[in-house]
Amino acid sequence: MGESDSLTLYAASFVDELTKAGVRDAVVSPGSRSTPMAMLMAEHPEINIHVIIDERSAGFFALGMAKMQQKPVALLCTSGTAAANYFPAVVEAFYSRVPLLVLTADRPHELRDVGAPQAIDQLHLFGRYAKWFADMAIPEQTAEMLHYGRTMAARAAGKAVSAPSGPVHLNFPFREPLIPDLDSENLWSSLNSRPRQVQVTAGSSIIAAEEIQRLSKLFTQEKKGLIICGEIHDAEFSHAVVQLSSDLNYPILADPLSNLRTGLHDKSSVIECYDAFMKDDYITEKLKPKVIIRFGAMPISKPLFQFLKRTADIQQIVVDRQGGWREPTLMASEMIECDETWLCRQLSKTVEIQNDRLWMKAWQNVNETSRELLASAQDQGGELFEGNIYRELQHAIPSQCHVIAGNSMPIRDLDNYFLNTEKNITVFANRGANGIDGVVSTALGISAASDHPTFLVIGDLSFYHDMNGLLAAKMHKLNLTIILVNNDGGGIFSFLPQSKEEKHFETLFGTPSGLDFKHAADMYDGTYASPANWNDFRSSVGAAIDKKGLNIIEIRTNRHTRVKIHRELMNRVSQEIRENILK
Repeated sequence: MGESDSLTLYAASFVDELTKAGVRDAVVSPGSRSTPMAMLMAEHPEINIHVIIDERSAGFFALGMAKMQQKPVALLCTSGTAAANYFPAVVEAFYSRVPLLVLTADRPHELRDVGAPQAIDQLHLFGRYAKWFADMAIPEQTAEMLHYGRTMAARAAGKAVSAPSGPVHLNFPFREPLIPDLDSENLWSSLNSRPRQVQVTAGSSIIAAEEIQRLSKLFTQEKKGLIICGEIHDAEFSHAVVQLSSDLNYPILADPLSNLRTGLHDKSSVIECYDAFMKDDYITEKLKPKVIIRFGAMPISKPLFQFLKRTADIQQIVVDRQGGWREPTLMASEMIECDETWLCRQLSKTVEIQNDRLWMKAWQNVNETSRELLASAQDQGGELFEGNIYRELQHAIPSQCHVIAGNSMPIRDLDNYFLNTEKNITVFANRGANGIDGVVSTALGISAASDHPTFLVIGDLSFYHDMNGLLAAKMHKLNLTIILVNNDGGGIFSFLPQSKEEKHFETLFGTPSGLDFKHAADMYDGTYASPANWNDFRSSVGAAIDKKGLNIIEIRTNRHTRVKIHRELMNRVSQEIRENILK
């Protein structure tokens, strides 16, 4: 047996063990040095290959798939700067706790740091953003090295999903020849006849019974409490936390990424409009709680963040199943590493049922008033108001679908204007590092991992950043409807102090591009619509759902007037609550 046999059996053992660890999808970018892994992944009957030409797009595509599936996705590229293009997606995966298996091919050790072509230092390329790194051994066909390959595959998959989940990086040095022997007799059947090399089992994240009793006593004593829910992807959490809310009569402030605003569970205690009214210090003082329990990641809302940051006298308890320290207010009095759903259920069993609804009713009244005003927002001057996009989209899309919000203004509008609905809509966003890059590719990865209609709401600059990601929709015939909010520049800066610096504002911050995005739809075989009113918008969304494939619906808006409309609306919310609800 020669070098080709060693290469084949070593790489095949690694690939096969990935499947035994539950990996079913691999996102591959073309390249020579990664040939053995790419060909063996393509040959394995249990792995689905998704070829994405550009590595930056590929990284975010894999991120989207892993977000959707909540399990590791493999990401494979050749040596050199190809791997460096994964960096933004790896950073996002690290901070948003998405399991990725980053597999980079490399030159063998004798060709490193000697001026060999397409050879860079790939050791620890992603620094602390990779949870774990291993520089793999040169392929050998001995029983020990085949066991080594399997062990490393199992270890990588286990590391990626261990708390907190995230990306791991394995670097594979390969010598030429690089072509594996795909005609090797009974390659997969002989490998499959072997038992799995390593079974990795994670423990449950629970706390002691006496801690449950202590918390139950606290929440029973404090009648004015709040439950705050950030991003959590657990299908059972909604019902568990709603039950706890009902038992304690604590309102739930639900971030849109908590997915508590959507679905058939009871939403009578779900407060979704807090970002609008918590800008007002008078209102927050009137509704000030005694204790707060927060589940999951920090919510999007800046007014909520500022409220939490200035209330050092409130007992704030943060519950995060995967641990870490996601507590930027620096005001938490207790950090609990525990399964959120399990804890809600245990507390519901032990707390005393609270019958006084005055506290809950106060929050509900304020929220209902805010909801009515936000839902009545009007366009002005014949221009479509960006805040109405989510209202109209919610009415137009079916249940059982996905909505992805781009960063900058789309995610903030989602927080303000995406109201409670019984439709089963799952909401996603890249809120690890909050970047505007890679969002199109992330959405396409989510689409590739799901059979449900998928919608992306994204700004024009973020769309421009990742237009090449659209090639995946064409190549893999993916279904994605993009709501492109084109205000010709960086709309969020119009809300910031930079907007007052008129001399340099448009050049440095507004950055209008004047691009015609219809050409992007044409290039990637998508349909295009530019509705002039909301009736046309609803028709365009309906047509996109029926047609499938890539659909781009461009909404042209004015980033200058939208600031005025939004601020006037928020002032109306505050005024109405001050004068008629919390007098």
